[in-house]
Amino acid sequence: MDYDLELDRVCSEVERQGAKLVCIQLPDGLKPRAGEIDRSIRQRTGARVIIWAGSCFGACDVPVELERIGVDLLVQFGHSEWRF
Repeated sequence: MDYDLELDRVCSEVERQGAKLVCIQLPDGLKPRAGEIDRSIRQRTGARVIIWAGSCFGACDVPVELERIGVDLLVQFGHSEWRF
């Protein structure tokens, strides 16, 4: 199955927030697309990107160390569509 990563939306949010350091959190099934996500964000926004290699078991699984290392924006990807 091919997932729509909504990279236009992600890049718009990075720009809207003026984020300089973005952390991407992916479930294991989407980790093979990490390079594509990283390249797109860096090329389109100029932001630096960190790929979180740890767990991602849902929206409640937020890495607590991010604030300490200066991450401006966390983007969590999943297999289910969420609208907010």
